[in-house]
Amino acid sequence: MTGGGWIGTGKVRAREIGGAVEIAIEGLTTQAKYYKPLVYEFMRKEWASRPSWGDHVVEIRMEHVGEPPTLDLDNLAKALLDAIKGYLFHDDAQVARLLVERFEGERERIVIRCFRRQASAGGPG
Repeated sequence: MTGGGWIGTGKVRAREIGGAVEIAIEGLTTQAKYYKPLVYEFMRKEWASRPSWGDHVVEIRMEHVGEPPTLDLDNLAKALLDAIKGYLFHDDAQVARLLVERFEGERERIVIRCFRRQASAGGPG
């Protein structure tokens, strides 16, 4: 594994671990548009690596406590992809696999994992 130490001290933190970038956003709101400038500003001010080419996998996990917030996961995904575009990958057309899920967790947060997709032998790459 590489790195593993968190960068950031506010609502947004990130780390590079095992070839993936993991971004954690503390707290939830019902407004998906809230997340785009929040994550974008974090990436602009605190993230040092350059975007890469090739296909990527993005996994977005929204954890909630109690009843899930009325937040459309498709709108959340679009806001977050827009925020990390240009920092982790050049264009969101590079996202070859996108998983967005909501589940009950121990605290309210959103976790994004992004990594390069590895081509598999004999299968779609």
